[in-house]
Amino acid sequence: MNEKPAPLLRKLKYFGRSEKIASHAELSPYGRDAEKTYRRRWQHDKVVRTTHGVNCTGSCSWKVHVKDGIIAWETQQTDYPTTGPDMPEYEPRGCPRGASFSWYTYSPLRVRYPYVRGALLRLWKEALQQEGDPVAAWKSIVEDPGKAKRYKRARGKGGFVRAKWDDVYTMIAASLIYTIQTYGPDRIFGFSPIPAMSMVSYAAGARFLNLIGGALLSFYDWYADLPPASPQIWGEQTDVPESSDWFNSSYMIVWGSNLPQTRTPDAHFYVEVRYRGTKVVAISPDYAEFVKFADNWLPVQPGMDGALAMAMTHVILKEFYVNQSADYFTDYVKKYTDLPFLVMLKKHGDRYAAGRFLRASDLGMPLQYAEWKTIVWDEQSQTFAVPNGTIGHRWENNGNWNLQLNDIDNKRMGIQPALTFLGQQDDTVIVQFPHFEAGNKTVLERGVPVKAIEQNGETVYVTTVFDLLLAKMGVNRGLPGDYPTDYDDMKPYTPAWQEAITGIDRKTAA
Repeated sequence: MNEKPAPLLRKLKYFGRSEKIASHAELSPYGRDAEKTYRRRWQHDKVVRTTHGVNCTGSCSWKVHVKDGIIAWETQQTDYPTTGPDMPEYEPRGCPRGASFSWYTYSPLRVRYPYVRGALLRLWKEALQQEGDPVAAWKSIVEDPGKAKRYKRARGKGGFVRAKWDDVYTMIAASLIYTIQTYGPDRIFGFSPIPAMSMVSYAAGARFLNLIGGALLSFYDWYADLPPASPQIWGEQTDVPESSDWFNSSYMIVWGSNLPQTRTPDAHFYVEVRYRGTKVVAISPDYAEFVKFADNWLPVQPGMDGALAMAMTHVILKEFYVNQSADYFTDYVKKYTDLPFLVMLKKHGDRYAAGRFLRASDLGMPLQYAEWKTIVWDEQSQTFAVPNGTIGHRWENNGNWNLQLNDIDNKRMGIQPALTFLGQQDDTVIVQFPHFEAGNKTVLERGVPVKAIEQNGETVYVTTVFDLLLAKMGVNRGLPGDYPTDYDDMKPYTPAWQEAITGIDRKTAA
């Protein structure tokens, strides 16, 4: 039986020389326990396919190696379908945050229990003990100016303490019931996890708000790295087109999204498309990671990029809808936007203000769901028309809830909605538009072409959304009112106007 040498002898032997036994090998006296630790680090029982759905739109596919039910390590899946010979591949998809996700999973800092600000929790326990009834307890807090001020002033200062699940559930339920009883259920707004992350969680939250009569806000309202304007205007969900289609772009404006940091698995499409000669413009107040890939950097003043967007809109409308007409753009907005729909104007002293959409019921049309069908002006028949696809068509089981430019209700096919009444108006009136700038509220007064209709014995003026938009954006078409004369005019919303606010040269904005 071999006996281990004494510890002192082992230590002395540790500093001994290695014995070379071949040109490529040697017999070493050193211990190899570290290798066992290394091998155990990469041992696993099985591999599970999953993704990291924590507020990330990447949805990268990962191989998670599991040992004794514990995540040991993760690697990227490499079996994505190919994009073809003319485009970069999607894989490997993943980022350093995903590779280290198991650290987050088992982190001692991970929140596993409910936490409430100490000031509020103390008030809640005292009130509940005094009142007995949870709703009465919540009422005693929020309707007492001193108590309400005490817990509201604690916001933003930390001070969270661990609470019991039952206490938190009761507090939330009491606050909801109080709000419903006092202000109505439509004063309750809620968020829910994004559908792409967890459809079960999303459906549960959405259904709950629906059942109590509350309102579900879009997750785009708080998502910092997705385009809220796109789904709110066009009605689609998530980025359109998908990230690989960036590679088909010839001109890109990257605005409000630091792609290498927050869209890490997709950022290579943005980087690689530059090899094809694509021009990239980056809009950012700081020299962020995505700026270094741009041909032009617009260092807009922090918080002022809205002014830059307004000036860009002014230029687009002026150049491509007024000075010249591009059939593609015109046909697109007629079919896919509300620009040709008619809006009723409200009398406001000797001026007017934009009101609500004109409906079929306002014209006395004997149609089903007439109060839900909005109106356009058909240039072919020179009369009012109800295009397919309005919300009033949604409940009809006749297949007319589509975007074909037909007026099925009035048996007219191939209608041509008018974008503007200019040149065929009954009159021109001054419409007032509120304008907020540097904390001051002003009113812009600009002429708008209108048509007149009779309603309840009174003359009511209507105009198109497009005409209102041009007036709001200050696009001069020779109409009366406070319109800017050119791009160098300092009136809202010209390139010169934004230059003083954003610091971006007016020629660059134009």
